Amino acid sequence: MFFLVISIKAQDRNKSHEKIKSLKIAYLTEQLALTSSEAEKFWPIYNSFDQEQHELRMKQRSEIRKALKEKVEIDAIDEKEAERLIMSKLAIDKQLYESQKEFVQKIKNIISYKKIIKLQMAEMEFGRKLLKKYHQNVERN
Repeated sequence: MFFLVISIKAQDRNKSHEKIKSLKIAYLTEQLALTSSEAEKFWPIYNSFDQEQHELRMKQRSEIRKALKEKVEIDAIDEKEAERLIMSKLAIDKQLYESQKEFVQKIKNIISYKKIIKLQMAEMEFGRKLLKKYHQNVERN
């Protein structure tokens, strides 16, 4: 029974993640007004980039959660462990930056720099709308 509940929760989470991903693709496509030619070249590169960014951010969060889980709170972490966490965060931040830089290099010949800026703005706006919707749902429940 326990494993069934975990399996169902994981499926719900995957469905929610896929739904959000679909909404994001639709939103970005609309905001960027991609031509079919642009979209055909853009989306495989974007999806790969987005996955890489997601994995790096999850790795970053996982490091911090793991350290806090073992020590319960930040004040219980010794200075050496705090330094390790900061260095790890900075290394991942650098990887995130390098990934973004590489992404721009790949797409600058597919979409204009103006559309790249629109993409960045649309991603932020989508995140804000998603967070707002989440807060509205939490308040209702």
